[in-house]
Amino acid sequence: MATATTPTRVYLTRRQLASADSLTVAGLVRLSTVDWPGRMVSTIFLQGCPWNCIYCHNPDLIDCRTSGIMAWADVETFLQRRQGLLDGVVFTGGEPTRQRGLMDAMERAHTLGFQVGLHTMGAYPTLLRPLLPLIDWVGFDIKAAPTHYGSIIATDVRSSIGTVGSRHAMESLDMLLDAGIEVQARTTLHPDSVAITDLPAIVELLQCKGVGSYRLQQARAEGARQELPDGRTLSYDRPGWDAEFEALKARYDFG
Repeated sequence: MATATTPTRVYLTRRQLASADSLTVAGLVRLSTVDWPGRMVSTIFLQGCPWNCIYCHNPDLIDCRTSGIMAWADVETFLQRRQGLLDGVVFTGGEPTRQRGLMDAMERAHTLGFQVGLHTMGAYPTLLRPLLPLIDWVGFDIKAAPTHYGSIIATDVRSSIGTVGSRHAMESLDMLLDAGIEVQARTTLHPDSVAITDLPAIVELLQCKGVGSYRLQQARAEGARQELPDGRTLSYDRPGWDAEFEALKARYDFG
């Protein structure tokens, strides 16, 4: 019989209780000082993403059917050897929350003495909720103002994914903030991004919600697709863009 002290995970479905061994691990950065500001971490990439962002620099991680390149057991063995040497572990993707073994992996990381960070865009609020007690910090991707999500996350502009995606993202962000989790929001820009004109609205939205930190990131051609599925190409540079981007950072970054 369940009692008041029974862990929350007892009430989750069997599928949600998947072992960390089920994770499809797409990559491991053994030491990073940029994936969690102020922390020395190991970053674990998980395969699969429901969105198709036009500037994605890890397009090989989108397809959830792609096999992993290493087993979780090998990741865990590595982390065991890094106890006392690293501050934490960051789970990224893709969209890491889509994999049901993430909860178990986070618990195992905590058991080894690591803090746990998460990179997410908030696509799965229902799957994010049970993870909240295990998360110490989140890097949260804000793609654009809610009305413009479809221009970023779908290569088919007729798709309704933008409406659903922005709603899920805002629900997930509110959930994280309500749980008292430290959040750094980030928006990625390329020279022709609709998000550039959205920046005043994005900053106002985030500050009203109580987000403590916001950073702009510059989209890079390295690793990105040369041509989108609909035949378009994306510009990552133009004369003066680097200086313009730095001016935008100076104006809109906060925290």
